[in-house]
Amino acid sequence: MTKAKPVHKRILLKLSGEALMGDDAFGINRATIERIVGEIAEVTGLGVQVAVVIGGGNIFRGVAGGSVGMDRATADYMGMLATVMNALALADAMNKHGMTARVMSAIAIEQVVEPYVRPKALQYLEEDKVVVFAAGTGNPFFTTDTAAALRGAEIGAELVLKATKVDGVYTADPKKDPTATRYATLTFDEAMSRNLGIMDATAFALCRDQKLPLKVFSIFKPGALKSVVLGGDEGTLVHV
Repeated sequence: MTKAKPVHKRILLKLSGEALMGDDAFGINRATIERIVGEIAEVTGLGVQVAVVIGGGNIFRGVAGGSVGMDRATADYMGMLATVMNALALADAMNKHGMTARVMSAIAIEQVVEPYVRPKALQYLEEDKVVVFAAGTGNPFFTTDTAAALRGAEIGAELVLKATKVDGVYTADPKKDPTATRYATLTFDEAMSRNLGIMDATAFALCRDQKLPLKVFSIFKPGALKSVVLGGDEGTLVHV
Protein backbone atom coordinates (compact mmCIF):
# COMPACT_ATOMS: atom_id res chain seq x y z
CA MET A 1 0.00 0.00 0.00
CA THR A 2 1.31 3.46 -0.92
CA LYS A 3 1.90 5.64 2.10
CA ALA A 4 -0.19 8.82 2.04
CA LYS A 5 1.88 11.94 1.53
CA PRO A 6 1.22 15.18 3.41
CA VAL A 7 0.23 18.20 1.37
CA HIS A 8 1.92 20.56 3.86
CA LYS A 9 5.62 20.35 4.72
CA ARG A 10 5.67 22.89 7.58
CA ILE A 11 2.76 23.87 9.80
CA LEU A 12 2.13 26.11 12.80
CA LEU A 13 -0.33 24.64 15.31
CA LYS A 14 -2.10 27.11 17.59
CA LEU A 15 -3.26 25.41 20.78
CA SER A 16 -5.30 27.19 23.41
CA GLY A 17 -4.39 26.54 27.02
CA GLU A 18 -7.94 25.31 27.54
CA ALA A 19 -7.24 22.46 25.12
CA LEU A 20 -4.98 20.95 27.79
CA MET A 21 -7.56 21.00 30.58
CA GLY A 22 -9.66 18.03 29.54
CA ASP A 23 -12.63 17.96 31.90
CA ASP A 24 -10.76 19.80 34.64
CA ALA A 25 -11.67 23.32 35.77
CA PHE A 26 -8.13 24.55 35.15
CA GLY A 27 -4.57 23.24 34.99
CA ILE A 28 -3.21 20.43 32.82
CA ASN A 29 -4.93 17.09 32.37
CA ARG A 30 -2.22 14.51 31.76
CA ALA A 31 -4.33 12.16 29.67
CA THR A 32 -5.41 15.06 27.44
CA ILE A 33 -1.90 16.37 26.85
CA GLU A 34 -0.65 12.86 26.05
CA ARG A 35 -3.46 12.37 23.53
CA ILE A 36 -2.62 15.66 21.81
CA VAL A 37 1.06 14.74 21.73
CA GLY A 38 0.12 11.44 20.12
CA GLU A 39 -1.73 13.34 17.37
CA ILE A 40 1.32 15.56 16.78
CA ALA A 41 3.62 12.52 16.71
CA GLU A 42 1.50 10.98 13.94
CA VAL A 43 2.01 14.10 11.85
CA THR A 44 5.75 14.39 12.44
CA GLY A 45 5.99 10.71 11.51
CA LEU A 46 4.75 11.69 8.05
CA GLY A 47 7.70 14.06 7.68
CA VAL A 48 5.81 17.26 8.51
CA GLN A 49 7.74 19.98 10.37
CA VAL A 50 5.65 21.21 13.29
CA ALA A 51 5.82 24.37 15.36
CA VAL A 52 3.36 25.11 18.17
CA VAL A 53 2.12 28.32 19.76
CA ILE A 54 0.32 27.67 23.01
CA GLY A 55 -1.97 29.82 25.13
CA GLY A 56 -2.09 30.04 28.91
CA GLY A 57 -5.79 30.29 29.76
CA ASN A 58 -5.87 26.99 31.62
CA ILE A 59 -3.14 28.08 34.04
CA PHE A 60 -4.15 31.73 34.32
CA ARG A 61 -7.76 30.69 34.94
CA GLY A 62 -6.67 29.44 38.36
CA VAL A 63 -5.54 32.94 39.40
CA ALA A 64 -7.89 35.00 37.25
CA GLY A 65 -10.04 36.05 40.20
CA GLY A 66 -7.08 37.86 41.72
CA SER A 67 -6.40 39.72 38.49
CA VAL A 68 -9.66 41.70 38.67
CA GLY A 69 -8.77 45.37 38.75
CA MET A 70 -5.14 44.61 37.91
CA ASP A 71 -3.23 46.69 35.39
CA ARG A 72 -3.78 45.12 31.95
CA ALA A 73 -0.09 44.95 31.07
CA THR A 74 0.70 43.20 34.36
CA ALA A 75 -2.09 40.68 33.80
CA ASP A 76 -0.81 40.03 30.26
CA TYR A 77 2.70 39.36 31.52
CA MET A 78 1.25 36.87 34.00
CA GLY A 79 -0.52 35.23 31.08
CA MET A 80 2.78 34.99 29.20
CA LEU A 81 4.32 33.14 32.13
CA ALA A 82 1.36 30.75 32.04
CA THR A 83 2.14 29.96 28.39
CA VAL A 84 5.73 29.13 29.36
CA MET A 85 4.43 26.63 31.92
CA ASN A 86 2.22 25.02 29.29
CA ALA A 87 5.05 24.95 26.75
CA LEU A 88 7.33 23.17 29.22
CA ALA A 89 4.63 20.59 30.00
CA LEU A 90 3.93 20.01 26.30
CA ALA A 91 7.62 19.67 25.42
CA ASP A 92 8.17 17.28 28.33
CA ALA A 93 5.31 15.07 27.13
CA MET A 94 6.70 15.15 23.59
CA ASN A 95 10.19 14.16 24.72
CA LYS A 96 8.75 11.29 26.77
CA HIS A 97 6.86 10.20 23.63
CA GLY A 98 10.15 9.84 21.75
CA MET A 99 10.00 13.16 19.91
CA THR A 100 12.51 15.99 20.29
CA ALA A 101 10.97 19.30 21.34
CA ARG A 102 12.50 22.71 21.97
CA VAL A 103 10.80 25.55 23.84
CA MET A 104 11.60 29.10 22.73
CA SER A 105 10.30 32.05 24.71
CA ALA A 106 9.58 35.59 23.53
CA ILE A 107 10.57 36.86 26.99
CA ALA A 108 13.95 36.10 28.52
CA ILE A 109 13.90 33.26 31.07
CA GLU A 110 17.18 31.68 30.01
CA GLN A 111 17.56 29.50 33.10
CA VAL A 112 14.33 27.76 32.07
CA VAL A 113 13.91 28.02 28.29
CA GLU A 114 15.96 29.45 25.46
CA PRO A 115 15.04 32.80 23.90
CA TYR A 116 13.25 32.95 20.56
CA VAL A 117 15.78 33.42 17.76
CA ARG A 118 14.35 32.94 14.29
CA PRO A 119 17.40 31.29 12.62
CA LYS A 120 17.68 28.84 15.52
CA ALA A 121 13.98 27.99 15.28
CA LEU A 122 14.36 27.34 11.55
CA GLN A 123 17.38 25.13 12.23
CA TYR A 124 15.42 23.07 14.75
CA LEU A 125 12.57 22.60 12.27
CA GLU A 126 14.98 21.47 9.56
CA GLU A 127 16.34 18.96 12.09
CA ASP A 128 12.77 17.64 12.50
CA LYS A 129 12.48 18.92 16.05
CA VAL A 130 9.13 20.30 17.25
CA VAL A 131 9.47 23.95 18.26
CA VAL A 132 7.10 25.22 20.95
CA PHE A 133 6.83 29.01 21.01
CA ALA A 134 6.02 30.43 24.44
CA ALA A 135 5.19 33.86 25.89
CA GLY A 136 3.16 35.03 22.90
CA THR A 137 4.79 37.91 21.07
CA GLY A 138 6.52 39.06 24.26
CA ASN A 139 4.32 42.14 24.41
CA PRO A 140 1.18 42.93 26.41
CA PHE A 141 -2.08 43.69 24.57
CA PHE A 142 -1.35 41.05 21.89
CA THR A 143 -2.99 37.62 21.99
CA THR A 144 -1.44 34.24 21.33
CA ASP A 145 -3.53 34.18 18.14
CA THR A 146 -1.43 37.12 16.96
CA ALA A 147 1.70 35.26 18.06
CA ALA A 148 0.61 32.28 15.96
CA ALA A 149 0.15 34.44 12.87
CA LEU A 150 3.46 36.21 13.48
CA ARG A 151 5.53 33.09 14.12
CA GLY A 152 3.81 31.29 11.26
CA ALA A 153 4.88 34.05 8.87
CA GLU A 154 8.41 34.19 10.32
CA ILE A 155 9.13 30.47 9.95
CA GLY A 156 7.55 30.19 6.51
CA ALA A 157 4.71 27.90 7.60
CA GLU A 158 2.47 26.76 4.78
CA LEU A 159 -0.57 26.67 7.04
CA VAL A 160 -1.65 27.93 10.46
CA LEU A 161 -3.92 25.47 12.25
CA LYS A 162 -6.19 26.87 14.94
CA ALA A 163 -7.20 23.97 17.17
CA THR A 164 -10.62 24.44 18.74
CA LYS A 165 -13.41 22.46 20.37
CA VAL A 166 -15.55 22.49 17.21
CA ASP A 167 -14.70 20.93 13.87
CA GLY A 168 -14.67 24.14 11.87
CA VAL A 169 -16.47 27.43 11.37
CA TYR A 170 -20.27 27.25 11.21
CA THR A 171 -23.01 29.51 9.93
CA ALA A 172 -24.27 29.65 13.55
CA ASP A 173 -23.42 28.08 16.89
CA PRO A 174 -23.98 24.35 16.21
CA LYS A 175 -24.75 23.75 19.90
CA LYS A 176 -27.65 26.18 19.76
CA ASP A 177 -28.78 25.78 16.15
CA PRO A 178 -29.01 22.20 14.80
CA THR A 179 -29.46 23.55 11.26
CA ALA A 180 -26.05 25.28 11.32
CA THR A 181 -23.73 24.12 8.56
CA ARG A 182 -19.95 24.07 8.40
CA TYR A 183 -18.07 26.23 5.94
CA ALA A 184 -15.59 24.12 3.98
CA THR A 185 -13.74 27.24 2.82
CA LEU A 186 -13.96 30.98 3.35
CA THR A 187 -11.95 33.95 2.19
CA PHE A 188 -10.52 36.27 4.83
CA ASP A 189 -12.73 39.07 3.53
CA GLU A 190 -15.87 36.89 3.77
CA ALA A 191 -15.03 35.88 7.33
CA MET A 192 -14.45 39.49 8.34
CA SER A 193 -17.61 40.80 6.68
CA ARG A 194 -19.67 38.11 8.44
CA ASN A 195 -18.04 38.84 11.83
CA LEU A 196 -17.32 35.17 12.41
CA GLY A 197 -14.78 35.86 15.15
CA ILE A 198 -12.33 33.17 14.12
CA MET A 199 -9.28 35.01 15.46
CA ASP A 200 -8.65 38.44 16.85
CA ALA A 201 -8.51 41.19 14.21
CA THR A 202 -4.74 41.72 14.40
CA ALA A 203 -3.97 38.04 13.87
CA PHE A 204 -6.53 37.74 11.11
CA ALA A 205 -5.19 40.78 9.25
CA LEU A 206 -1.63 39.48 9.51
CA CYS A 207 -2.58 36.10 8.03
CA ARG A 208 -4.47 37.83 5.23
CA ASP A 209 -1.69 40.29 4.43
CA GLN A 210 0.96 37.56 4.43
CA LYS A 211 -1.29 35.28 2.35
CA LEU A 212 -0.93 32.67 5.08
CA PRO A 213 -3.90 30.25 4.97
CA LEU A 214 -5.66 29.34 8.19
CA LYS A 215 -7.40 26.08 9.01
CA VAL A 216 -9.85 25.84 11.90
CA PHE A 217 -10.41 22.28 13.14
CA SER A 218 -11.17 20.26 16.26
CA ILE A 219 -8.19 19.01 18.25
CA PHE A 220 -10.64 16.81 20.17
CA LYS A 221 -11.57 14.75 17.11
CA PRO A 222 -9.23 11.74 16.86
CA GLY A 223 -7.14 11.80 13.69
CA ALA A 224 -8.28 15.28 12.65
CA LEU A 225 -4.78 16.78 12.67
CA LYS A 226 -3.45 14.00 10.46
CA SER A 227 -6.44 14.40 8.13
CA VAL A 228 -5.68 18.12 7.76
CA VAL A 229 -2.05 17.64 6.74
CA LEU A 230 -3.08 14.91 4.30
CA GLY A 231 -5.51 17.31 2.62
CA GLY A 232 -8.72 15.73 3.93
CA ASP A 233 -12.07 17.48 4.17
CA GLU A 234 -11.51 18.55 7.74
CA GLY A 235 -12.44 21.82 9.40
CA THR A 236 -12.66 25.15 7.61
CA LEU A 237 -9.97 26.64 5.39
CA VAL A 238 -9.70 30.43 5.41
CA HIS A 239 -7.64 31.82 2.55
CA VAL A 240 -7.02 34.95 0.51
